[in-house]
Amino acid sequence: MIIIASQRGGAAKLAAHLLNDRDNDHVELHEVSGFLSDTLDGALQEARAQSMGTRCDQYLFSVSLNPPETEKVDISVFEQAISRIEERMHLQDQPRVIVFHEKEGRRHAHCVWSRIDTKAMKAVNLPV
Repeated sequence: MIIIASQRGGAAKLAAHLLNDRDNDHVELHEVSGFLSDTLDGALQEARAQSMGTRCDQYLFSVSLNPPETEKVDISVFEQAISRIEERMHLQDQPRVIVFHEKEGRRHAHCVWSRIDTKAMKAVNLPV
């Protein structure tokens, strides 16, 4: 699995990119958890609003998971990989969204976590 990760801001642009059905044959909002909103744009805007109470500009942690071109990967494999990433990055219990894209019969996934710990009103420090 090829994994590309980044800290980022830009909630509106990221939501538009993840919901882009022009470049993908199918887009599925698989999960929205830990947010009040049940939409992708609403959830990421919620993270942005929470970040305004902190000094954090890169309030999101985004991961793309792409299997090799020759592999068809079951959703459960993506979910397991996301859980391992979440644990290693110390993002357990942080709000997250998962989006699946399919293009030419090939599935890949995106997961985005809010880095803002709302109880402490600070960003979760990610390991190096």
